[in-house]
Amino acid sequence: MNVNFEYYKIFYYVAKYENFTKAARVLGNSQPNITRAMNSLEQQIHSTLFVRTNRGVQLTPEGQRLYTHVSAAMLQLWAAEEELTDSTGLTHGSIAIGASETALNIYLLDKLKEFHMKYPGIRLKIYNHSTPQAIEAVKSGMIDFAVVSTPAAVEAPLKEIVLESFQEVLVGGRTFMALGSQEISLWELKNYPLICLGRETMTFQFYNQLFLSYGLELSPDTEVATTDQILPLVRHELGLAFVPKSMAREAIMKREIVQIPLKEEIPKRDICMVFDNQHPLSAAARQLKNMILQTVEEEKGE
Repeated sequence: MNVNFEYYKIFYYVAKYENFTKAARVLGNSQPNITRAMNSLEQQIHSTLFVRTNRGVQLTPEGQRLYTHVSAAMLQLWAAEEELTDSTGLTHGSIAIGASETALNIYLLDKLKEFHMKYPGIRLKIYNHSTPQAIEAVKSGMIDFAVVSTPAAVEAPLKEIVLESFQEVLVGGRTFMALGSQEISLWELKNYPLICLGRETMTFQFYNQLFLSYGLELSPDTEVATTDQILPLVRHELGLAFVPKSMAREAIMKREIVQIPLKEEIPKRDICMVFDNQHPLSAAARQLKNMILQTVEEEKGE
């Protein structure tokens, strides 16, 4: 099968924007030409790739499978182009990273700052993913690697390396200051409003399993999309919440919130890197990955 590569490039943009007109605009082409190209591609590979809708197009299952491979190939070509623009690959280029909210806030930001100071010409593309979304993005080749919080369901050929462990604590606003001198149980939490990340996150799954292990049901009063939203809600007395200790430390010291002792032990969680050894990295992405892993090795040797 000898398919014009240009068709795959056009397919990538149509699938990305789910719209022929938007793809044509990005490619500097006309909508009729884009439509003809996609019709030709469908005929040549004997598959229907799109379902036309009033708002644009949607990928068929066959189209989704093709997009997974084409998008990975496009990313590789762009990475190669960027790397070849400089002999070292560290003066120009870009790195695509998926990061869960917790991992970004308590670990990755410091590493990115250090890398950016050394290589200011490298563009950083940070995608705010949940842990499952980040793992899927690594698997499909959409990002170079991911830094996420556990639990993480990582299967071969992907690899997972623990970067740092962290502990979460139960906190509440000033209304709950009296609880700071007590010790409450998970069972007693049902008497208080609880704030938690959404059910689609691994953090929710982690606490759901923790509660189930004690025969309890996790039923938060407020669910939020990101970790950053939790502390402001706690400060404004909307409830108690489990947060990484490093994120809560400053607010606890300022007595804006209070840490509440818990009878049960909350297991530690990990920040980990997830990557695919079969996915070639640009020089810039390799440098950042190696810099992070080298820091881990140095800390282990201390």
